Parts: sequence; C-alpha cells; structure tokens
Amino acid sequence: MQISSRFTIAVHVLICIETFKNDYKVTSDFLASSVNVNPVVIRRLLQQLKKAGIISVVRGSGGADIQKPLDKITLLDVYHAVECVENGQLFHFHENPNSLCPVGKNIHSVLDTRLERIQKAMEREMKSVTMQDVMDDTQKLL
Repeated sequence: MQISSRFTIAVHVLICIETFKNDYKVTSDFLASSVNVNPVVIRRLLQQLKKAGIISVVRGSGGADIQKPLDKITLLDVYHAVECVENGQLFHFHENPNSLCPVGKNIHSVLDTRLERIQKAMEREMKSVTMQDVMDDTQKLL
C-alpha cells in the first residue's frame, strides 16, 4: 500500500507558496515548474487545499496564498485535504475472503485491529509535524 504522490506534491506546493510569495505570482504554472508536473495536477491540488481552507486562489494569473499560519497546518491536515481515503480507512481490505478457508474466515479478526492501530500511529505522527517545521527545515537547506 502506498499513499499517492498528491500528499508530497501538496506539501511541496505549500512550501513553494510560502518561499516565493513575496517575489513571484505563485501560479499553477509556476508551481508545476518546481514540482515538474503538468499544471492541471497542481490546479486540482490547489482546489482541494482551497476547499480545506488551507489556501486561497485568485483565478487567472492571481496566484495562491496560504490562509493559515504554517504552525497551525499539520501534515495530517494536508493529508486529509488531498488524499482520497474511503471512509477514513487508509488500508483497503480485499472484499470477499473465502469464508470456507480457515485463513480467509479469520483474516479480518487478525488484521483489522492491527491495521487500525497502524493508521492511528501514522496520523498521530503526521499531526505532530507542522508545515512550519517543514518550512524551517527547507530554509536551512536554501
């Protein structure tokens, strides 16, 4: 199982917006050149981040701006904004294990609680890291 690249692209985009906000109009084309993806990918992510209240976007060539202090945006906030996780479940379980098989009929009871604990641990860790933390580490490297 792998989280899609939407999450890391969204973090990249937010750091770019913050880094270049005073020097450039931070448009989807500008961001796409940093991420090295099609601007359409960026526009979709910007809309998701906007819907979550993390950024504002001025249509046309107006650019994007972050709407909250970076220390109030966690990696979990970004993850929730851009990842399409069904019913809040990170792990998608195969639908119909064979109930006649001793493994198939028990696999849910063996894994469900463990997978839930793993997801909660990941979410706790993501919640503990703010975009300000990421920005500070980025600034050290510039």
